[in-house]
Amino acid sequence: MSREHHYDVTVRWTGETGTTSYRGYARDHDVEAAGKPTLAASADPAFLGAADRWNPEELLVATLSQCHMLTYLALCARTGVVVTGYADSASGVMREDGAHGGQFTEVVLRPEVSVAEEDMREKAAALHHDAHEQCFIANSVNFPVRHEPVVR
Repeated sequence: MSREHHYDVTVRWTGETGTTSYRGYARDHDVEAAGKPTLAASADPAFLGAADRWNPEELLVATLSQCHMLTYLALCARTGVVVTGYADSASGVMREDGAHGGQFTEVVLRPEVSVAEEDMREKAAALHHDAHEQCFIANSVNFPVRHEPVVR
């Protein structure tokens, strides 16, 4: 059965200083969705954005990490693996092509998972593969998403 889901987001530029020059305008913006807190965002500081706001590159890495975690937790719950802790130190690499563009070349997820019982460790480790295969976001990107899980 095929289902379709829709997601509506508003991105509103708040740095309305005018784009009179490339260096002369603020990259600050808000990301909004109905009923949710506003997310303060900007460009990466490398592209003249504000360091204290989320940038699209960080959000992409975070999104891949979130999707993997949520898929993984669901698989664990369905197969009897009791996860008692989960944290991921994810990182991504984006390479500029020198012609004012670029792309991500990889994202590495490093989830550290704690399980309730020692005999759950092997299954818990194996489920990272299944989570990757089923993650909607990982299936939507054109670069490798690698995993280096640790299960305790």
